[in-house]
Amino acid sequence: MSLLAGRTDLAYVAIGDSFTEGVGDPYPDSAAHRSGHFRGWADRFAEHLAEHAAPTAEIRYANLAVRGKLLRQVLADQLPRALESGPDLVTFSAGGNDLLRPGGDPDRLAAGVAHAVQRLRATGAEVVLFTGVNFTTGYMRARIGKFARFYLNLRSIADRYGCHVVDQWRMDVLTDPRAWDADRLHMSPEGHRRLALRVCEVLGVPAEGRSDEPWPPAAAVDWRTARGADLRWAREYLVPWVGRRLTGRSSGDGLAPKRPELTPVPPAGR
Repeated sequence: MSLLAGRTDLAYVAIGDSFTEGVGDPYPDSAAHRSGHFRGWADRFAEHLAEHAAPTAEIRYANLAVRGKLLRQVLADQLPRALESGPDLVTFSAGGNDLLRPGGDPDRLAAGVAHAVQRLRATGAEVVLFTGVNFTTGYMRARIGKFARFYLNLRSIADRYGCHVVDQWRMDVLTDPRAWDADRLHMSPEGHRRLALRVCEVLGVPAEGRSDEPWPPAAAVDWRTARGADLRWAREYLVPWVGRRLTGRSSGDGLAPKRPELTPVPPAGR
């Protein structure tokens, strides 16, 4: 059954880190883009909700996610605000930043997620959890075992509390480099678009297009060009990222959520 079936209104709250904030998917030529705000899959999904809701229904949406946040920060800062807002739907993705740091424990992190999910489900809200992408190449390959354990825990949590799961692990389309931004850590606009479609598919929300539509053939890249791109990536993204880790800084320091309150989402063309 569709999430929208029989509803006259729906309150949707997204919590998490840069993945949910939408980093990698800038709003083009807009005040939001100039101020450093991003669109991302959650905004796109909210737009699908508004577009396909009943003509008199109201879709309200808040996005509390902030880039760089650790799970404990999401639980301390975002979870209470989400609970206070009385949402009908919550998308929750956090823990990835913890696992990228030394000592990140997938079982301990999963216990924190379970506690949060229990509280959200106790309000009657529908909850959506996310696994990550199954990277078999690149710098993430060495960490994939720790991430896989975390994702298995998330599936168990989803089964225990009756949550929806968006299983990116099975989304082969997201292993294509074109699904990823130049920093190789955040999704590109096309990656965000496809993920929004997948969330719609999981929740039964109508949307135009398929998340698993095949990519067009990619142009061949010679070895020298590929190595040059690797060096630029290391210089422009990897070195600054390592620097922030060594100094205890975060890309989200001082940033506020882009959409801190539940506000109506206007449907396109209405």
